[in-house]
Amino acid sequence: MKLFKKKKTPLEIWNYITISILILYIIFLIHPLFNILKASIFDADGNFSLVYFAKFFSQKYYFSTLMNSLKVSIVTMIFSLLIGIPLAYFFNIFQMKGKRILEILIILCSMAAPFIGAYAWILLLGRQGLITKILETLFPITVPTIYGFNGIVLVLVTRLFPLVFLYVSGALKSIDNSLLEASENLGCSGYKRFFKVVFPLCMPSILAAGLLVFMRAMADFGTPLLIGEGYRTFPVEIYNQYVGETSINHNFAAAISVVAILITAVVFYLQKFISKYYRFTINSLHSIEAKPVKGIKSFLVHFYAYFLVFISLLPQIYLFYMSFRKTSSSGSVFEKGFSLDSYRIAFKKMSSAIPNTLIIGGLAVVIVVLLAILISYLVVRRTSLLNNTIDSISMIPYIIPGSVVGIALVITFNKGFLVLTGTALIMIISLIIRRMPYTIRSSAAILQQIPISVEEASISLGASKMKSFFKITVPMMKNGIISGAILSWITIITELSTSIILYTSHTITLTLSIYIFVTRGTEGPAAAMATILTAFTTISLLIFLKISDGNDMVM
Repeated sequence: MKLFKKKKTPLEIWNYITISILILYIIFLIHPLFNILKASIFDADGNFSLVYFAKFFSQKYYFSTLMNSLKVSIVTMIFSLLIGIPLAYFFNIFQMKGKRILEILIILCSMAAPFIGAYAWILLLGRQGLITKILETLFPITVPTIYGFNGIVLVLVTRLFPLVFLYVSGALKSIDNSLLEASENLGCSGYKRFFKVVFPLCMPSILAAGLLVFMRAMADFGTPLLIGEGYRTFPVEIYNQYVGETSINHNFAAAISVVAILITAVVFYLQKFISKYYRFTINSLHSIEAKPVKGIKSFLVHFYAYFLVFISLLPQIYLFYMSFRKTSSSGSVFEKGFSLDSYRIAFKKMSSAIPNTLIIGGLAVVIVVLLAILISYLVVRRTSLLNNTIDSISMIPYIIPGSVVGIALVITFNKGFLVLTGTALIMIISLIIRRMPYTIRSSAAILQQIPISVEEASISLGASKMKSFFKITVPMMKNGIISGAILSWITIITELSTSIILYTSHTITLTLSIYIFVTRGTEGPAAAMATILTAFTTISLLIFLKISDGNDMVM
């Protein structure tokens, strides 16, 4: 009896792409994270030990940083939700004057790096701040301190509430107007309709927004470092243990990093578990129609929205003003009058910051977009165990603080056959890892809207699978790809927590130059660089809104 062996299906190009991407993730993400874990459970002599974890949990000084971070993150999340949800509701339910401009300003509030806001609030409400001096001169009062817990929460809330606004606005746009009309006909209107109808329908988006705000507040490094003073948080302690001036303990920093990963992972999966109970589908045949509002109600709605935006943008406005003030010869003391002195000093001392930002950020964006397109196609169109594994791995950086990613890369690539520490390449890799999850999710959502029959028709006419992908699918994703690239660019140029661990004097970017000027006390050049960065983000945002027509903002 003749036996026939089953002919093996040859590997095609997409199989090789899957394997290549998986190998890249193993080298630049899984391996570094494994080294973090290894450093946390082995002492300097290579012996297995849990002494670093015992030190963290047994000493109140270190354990309090975890409690402080949780407290900041929870309070920031609560206030961001309390502010952002009503703002989104008013914006979508009522007709408001200058709505388009208001939307741009709200989004712009979230684009600046939080530590820049912290620096500006110190100039406004610090011990020698402008508002502090005015209030103490006009009134016999002592202005509450901006330093510590209160200042950290203020800065983070004014930067993160727009995320809640965007998520909830997206949810409100998917609600059918007939549901609101029906509830009103049944006598449920005003605040009752909001809590009984609107709020439950928006719950999945509210949970997602709350998680994102919590994650960003938990991982923020620059704000507590600048304005926290004695109020120490998790990311700052990780940084101090790794590059501290008085003592350095890489193994202890690794142990704290592992704790950070576990905490954020638990919160992430807890949110996923809770959201299952609010999972439902809804088709909006008729979107919510904004109704006119008059009288005192109109005043209150407009005042709430515009005053909130004004408070949030005030630090950026003040930095813009400060950047044109005359400076003394030292560059740190202001004189009467206006000039371009701050910009001259900034460009003289940090001449490479802008080119580095454009080169490092630009290369990172190109690679992020290319990989995101490929990975999203693998996940959506070519479902398999390996591709699902890639999808899961790609989300790991979503729940890891930036400082942990930076430390993991340094530990892995500071010796051995592939030495990258101190190069621009390691900064590019870190930015790719950090921003990949958001771009993949955005690209996958766009791809799911494109019918696969279009590609199948192209292949049936003789085009190869890769040709069909690049000639048919990618052009149909064009607007989404460009929008994703611009948003990735904005988040990349404002990155600090990872870059501050990886940079050298040759790879200083705009964000790093601002941080360096701030720590040196040179207010003028710091304000000038912050203004340039704000200009970059504003122009990028306007381009995005022009391309996307203001829709599908993904942070």
